Amino acid sequence: MITSEYSGNLVTVTAFGEFTLADYREFEDLVNYRIKFEGIVNLLIDLRQMTDFTLDMALEELRFARAHSHDFGRIAVIAGSPWMVWTAWLSQVFVDADVTVFDDEAAARDWLAETTA
Repeated sequence: MITSEYSGNLVTVTAFGEFTLADYREFEDLVNYRIKFEGIVNLLIDLRQMTDFTLDMALEELRFARAHSHDFGRIAVIAGSPWMVWTAWLSQVFVDADVTVFDDEAAARDWLAETTA
C-alpha cells in the first residue's frame, strides 16, 4: 500500500507493507501527470514502513525509470534498511537525477527544498 501527495513539482510517496505492482502503477499515474504539467519532478520516497516488494513491481520500476530517465531533478529516498539503500542506489544508474538516501525525513525535505531556493 502507498500514500501519495504532491505540491508543485514535488511528489511524495510513502510505502507501507508490501509494495505491489498496483501500488507502483498508482505512483506512475501521479508522476506522469505531474511531469505533463510541471516538467521536471522531484521525488520524496519514504520506504521506512515498507516490508517487501513484488518482483513485478521491481521490474516495472526499472522500466519506468529508463523511460523517464531525464524527467526527475532530485530523488530523496528515506530508507529503513540496508537493502532498500542498495535498491535506491541501483535506481540511480537508470536516471539522470541526483539520488540521495536519508535516515531523516526533515533532512530529505531540506535537501529537496534547496532546488527551489
